[in-house]
Amino acid sequence: MGAEKSLLKAIKMTDKLSHFDSSGNARMVDVSGKSATRREAVASAFVELSDAVLAALPQNPKGNPLEVARFAGIQAAKRTSELIPMCHPLPLSFVDVEAAIVTGGVQIRATAATTAATGVEMEALTAASIAALTVYDMTKALDKSIRIREIVLLEKSGGKSGDFRRPESQ
Repeated sequence: MGAEKSLLKAIKMTDKLSHFDSSGNARMVDVSGKSATRREAVASAFVELSDAVLAALPQNPKGNPLEVARFAGIQAAKRTSELIPMCHPLPLSFVDVEAAIVTGGVQIRATAATTAATGVEMEALTAASIAALTVYDMTKALDKSIRIREIVLLEKSGGKSGDFRRPESQ
């Protein structure tokens, strides 16, 4: 009975997932019938660093890790469709990545915007992820136990599904 219930739940879930055809094969969604509207998404990531690594950030011989991470995140957002197979290439009108030292690490916040027929959530998430990986790359010589955590969509606006804002408690 439990397996049957799980299967029914999975079938209902795939009915809502537009990246699958009627046979369950992955496909790119046809967005040609959708209206181009302004869409924006904000994502974040957290890079957990030791106090020693945080103290060493300004002296990094590779350059300023936060600035390099910002540039890497912006570049990544522009290349999202090359990295994630079912993403549409989008004409991004804005990408911004902020990287700030906070207690316990680096907080990254990425914003992406476009006027298109599909959203920019993946571009914002990719920007935050790659920025976090860049911080890791630039500091790994000091500590291999760095952790990247909490890569999440914070908010999105525009499009058919409407607006989303992650509750503060999540």
